[in-house]
Amino acid sequence: MTEYLFQLPDHDRGTLQTRIQEMLVNSILDGHVDIHTPLPSSRKLAKQLSVARNTVVYAYQHLVDEGFLVSRERSGFFVNADILKGRIQLEKKLPPSTEQVSWKEKLVIQPEGLRQNSKPSNWSKYPYPFICGQYDQQLFPISDWRECSREAAAISAIHDWAKDQIDRDNPELIDQIHKKLLPRRGVWAEPEEILVTLGAQQGIFLAAQLLLHKNRTMGFESPGYVDAENTFGIFTSQLRALNVDQDGLVPDKQFGDCDCVYTTPSHHYPTTVTMPRARRQSLLKAAQDKDVIVIEDDYESEFNYVGAPTPALKSLDEDGRVIYIGSLSKTLAPGIRLGYMVAPAEFIRQARALRRLMMRHPPSNNQFIIAQFLGRGYHDALINRLSQTLHKRWSLLGDLLDKHFPGGSRRPTFGGSAVWVEGPATLDSQLLLERAKQEGILFEPGSVFFHGNNKPKHFFRLGFSSIPTDHIEPGIEKLFALLKN
Repeated sequence: MTEYLFQLPDHDRGTLQTRIQEMLVNSILDGHVDIHTPLPSSRKLAKQLSVARNTVVYAYQHLVDEGFLVSRERSGFFVNADILKGRIQLEKKLPPSTEQVSWKEKLVIQPEGLRQNSKPSNWSKYPYPFICGQYDQQLFPISDWRECSREAAAISAIHDWAKDQIDRDNPELIDQIHKKLLPRRGVWAEPEEILVTLGAQQGIFLAAQLLLHKNRTMGFESPGYVDAENTFGIFTSQLRALNVDQDGLVPDKQFGDCDCVYTTPSHHYPTTVTMPRARRQSLLKAAQDKDVIVIEDDYESEFNYVGAPTPALKSLDEDGRVIYIGSLSKTLAPGIRLGYMVAPAEFIRQARALRRLMMRHPPSNNQFIIAQFLGRGYHDALINRLSQTLHKRWSLLGDLLDKHFPGGSRRPTFGGSAVWVEGPATLDSQLLLERAKQEGILFEPGSVFFHGNNKPKHFFRLGFSSIPTDHIEPGIEKLFALLKN
């Protein structure tokens, strides 16, 4: 008789019962369980896995209900042969692979080859992860999030969000964005001027696809957000890298030669510079004079925890030429992937229609949960906690840079979650990173943020959103010891 030695999945997601079900389903579909041989008794499997017998009984019963197993009186549980019929027949019909398609010739674009700011997938295993775009697990409001998620699981809520919304967004979420998020940025918009997106990234993509063609010139900051540049390059080859100084994007002649311009005025990506009001007014005046459409990515606007908040560029927009893009992923967690776009109603109607062709609308259950999270004040409380923690880390990191790296360029900033550092002209920050990894240190080399050839190699970025506060000082000590050697 066949004996099976089962092992639970190598993760702790879900309950024990769901992990047992996952283990059994994978074994069945992979063909590792003989359909003529009974599975271990519930008592035996419970002993093998060191779990309660009832947990196994419930898992078996659930798989019977789902059609993966059948129960035979006095014989035990067996794999349901019908569940495998379609799989077996398909495998028999499939001929040996004779693929002869040259995909390099067929593909119109090959985005895999574009440069990107990549980070190790196991970044959390490093003791000193000075990287951006991740979140601090200790600060995530788990109990508040669970409460809102339970609300989404109520029968009345399911009946509401489970329907195909076609191209509509959750009205309660739109209301929270309209009445709570945008006024804090000085932006007054009507509901029909707001569109929910899958993070800021989709907002950038939608705007680019609607505005650009091969003969239109797209301007962007250099250094700047590399994936925005990559997106624009899909739709036009007329790319223009624009100058950035201590006040952010410079509205010079190059700016005026563009049809559209992308900018991050709240915290310039990656230098974290906050564009002052006078520069914003100059930029909008230049945009009006030259008929330039401006895409404003309000990156990390919530984290201006040093000094008074600066209103969004959109708040100064008098003729509707600024397309505003915001994100909730930066404050909640990057995996949540929810953002929003604000623009004149005519533009939003077209963006909504284009979004429908892509994916109809962002998942309605997620929109419902975040609407509850905003409405109950949990987002406000989270921003306060994040701001207090980031302010402490920002101050500590700044003091350490002044101590260990006198003469290094720490750009003026009003907060954010990273510091931009200019090293000696001879520094190759990519080579420094390879050495730093051996000491458990991660940071972001700066050359990836620059456009064109001959990119400077001596800049790098130190993020502090996901590194514990007490790890900052020892990490910096180790990093600058490497820099000196």
